[in-house]
Amino acid sequence: MTTLYDKVPTGLDRKEAEVYRRLDPAQLPKHIAIIMDGNGRWAKRRHLPRVAGHRAGVTAVRSTVETAARIHIPALTLYAFSEENWKKRPKSEVGFLMGLLSRYLKAEVPTLNQNNIRLEYIGRQHELPEDVQERMEWAREATSRNSGMVLTLALNYSARSELVDAFRSMVNAAAQNGGIEHLHIDEDMVGRHLYTRHLPDPDLVVRTSGEMRLSNFLLWQLAYAEIYVTPTLWPDFRGTHLLEGIAEYQKRERRYGGLNHGDGHAQLETSAALPAQKH
Repeated sequence: MTTLYDKVPTGLDRKEAEVYRRLDPAQLPKHIAIIMDGNGRWAKRRHLPRVAGHRAGVTAVRSTVETAARIHIPALTLYAFSEENWKKRPKSEVGFLMGLLSRYLKAEVPTLNQNNIRLEYIGRQHELPEDVQERMEWAREATSRNSGMVLTLALNYSARSELVDAFRSMVNAAAQNGGIEHLHIDEDMVGRHLYTRHLPDPDLVVRTSGEMRLSNFLLWQLAYAEIYVTPTLWPDFRGTHLLEGIAEYQKRERRYGGLNHGDGHAQLETSAALPAQKH
């Protein structure tokens, strides 16, 4: 007898299929965010320049994106290039990363289309080199008719800058619509002005290389996300590792600040055992 758990999506390799069979397809995260970390350490361990690690990381991106699309994850967001990277890395490394991004977009658009993936971006794109912005827009347009997974690349991204831009946007909108004295700010309002307003908040955030921090990534959106940290360096990360992170995610009970079933039951039992209060 075939069960839902036996139906492995087309395109998964043997190892991926083995992990996928442990998953509940009905409980997959709707949005996964990944902090891709460890390119420099990967290169250093091999006595290679840092740029070799960035180049190797492209293979990890391809494997991860294809696997996520094949198992029908609705949205995947990759932290590709932070605003801090732009300001603190050597110009030669930044220049290499910009060239690598352009080559990646040109090479991967056919694969994205083949997998029905739509490409989007978050971050202060206007600060990137003009030729890179043009290539980004070309790739976005080339995948805009796809109806499957939304792949979002965070480029020149900072969560704090995103919040600053959101508040500026709210004030500007109010100023053009009756004046800021009528401005009412709540969580829904903030959400509508974030870069990610077209996406659900991530259910799962994956961090590679074993580091235990969010690094200024989606700070508002990750408020209730499950965090999965793997010691695997990003260039070694593959679809199998993504599936293992999802398997760990499915073991957890998401409470959003409330009690789980066991806690509630225990609290009721404790209350019942207490003597009645005299008033």
